[in-house]
Amino acid sequence: MTLPSGVTLRRAGRPAPGLAALYARGMDFPTTCPQCAHVNRAEFADSSVHDLRCARCGARYCVLVRKQKFEVLFDLGTRALMDGYAREAVASFAAALERFFEFYVRAFALEHAAGREGSFEEALTALEGTWRHVSSQSERQLGMFALAYLLREGREPDFLTPKGLGTEFRNRVIHRGALPTRAEVDAYAAGVFTLIDRLLTELGGSTAHAELVQEQAFAAHVRNLPDGVTVVFEEHPGMFRARRFGTLSPIAKPDKARVQAASGVNDARAFQQALFERALEERGSLLHGFKSAP
Repeated sequence: MTLPSGVTLRRAGRPAPGLAALYARGMDFPTTCPQCAHVNRAEFADSSVHDLRCARCGARYCVLVRKQKFEVLFDLGTRALMDGYAREAVASFAAALERFFEFYVRAFALEHAAGREGSFEEALTALEGTWRHVSSQSERQLGMFALAYLLREGREPDFLTPKGLGTEFRNRVIHRGALPTRAEVDAYAAGVFTLIDRLLTELGGSTAHAELVQEQAFAAHVRNLPDGVTVVFEEHPGMFRARRFGTLSPIAKPDKARVQAASGVNDARAFQQALFERALEERGSLLHGFKSAP
C-alpha cells in the first residue's frame, strides 16, 4: 500500500492472538504430575479421560475429570468471554445447552429404569440405541427433552420458546456471522446458565444415574491401563454447583434491591443476569485451574 507523503503506518497495540493461541488457552487445563509435582498442560478430551506423560520426569499418569460435557462447554464459553472472545463464547454456550438437554434425557431415562426390573447395563444399552436415532438431529433431541420433562415434572416445558432459548440471537451469531456485543453475550450466557441451573435443581439426586455412566467408563479405562500408570481423579466446580459431591454452597436468589439495581425493573432477565454475574464473580477465577477430588 502506498501512503501519502509524510504519513507513516504504525501498528496499534499488541497483535491479536491467532486461533491456535486462543484454543491453546481455552481448551486445556493444568494438571500436576503425581511423581515430581511438575505442572503439565492437558487438552480437554471428549471422553474426560486424559492419558499423559510428564514433560519433566517422563512418568505416565491418567487424569480422569469428573465433569460432564455440558459443564466443560459452558466453562470454556465463560473463559472465552472473560478473555474477550464474545463470538466464540456464544458457540460454546449454545453447545452446552444442547448437551445439557441430552444429559437431562439420560438422567431421566436411567432414573425411570432404576425402578423397574433389569440391570443398569441393559437400561444403558437401550438408551444408547435409542439416542442413536436422534444423535445427529438437534430438533429431535429437543423433542426428546420436552417429553422427558413432561413425564418427569408433569407440566409443559413452557421455557422451550425461541425467546426463552435465545434462538434468534444464537442463529444470528453462529449461522449468519453476526458479531455480538459483550452485553448481548452476557445476556445470552445468563439465560443459558439460569435454565441449566434451574433444571439441575429439579433433577436433584437423579443426576447420579447419569453420572454413573461416566464412572463406569472411567473404571473400564482404568482396568486396561498398564502397570506403573498412576490414576488421578480431578473435580472442578466450574460455573455450576458441584451437586454430586456437595462441595459448594448453592447460590441464593438475589434480593429485589439487587435485581432492580441490575436493570431498573424486577423481571426475569434481570434475575438471570444477577444470578450469572454472582456465579461468575464467585467461580470465574477457578476456571483456569483444577482441584483434586478427595
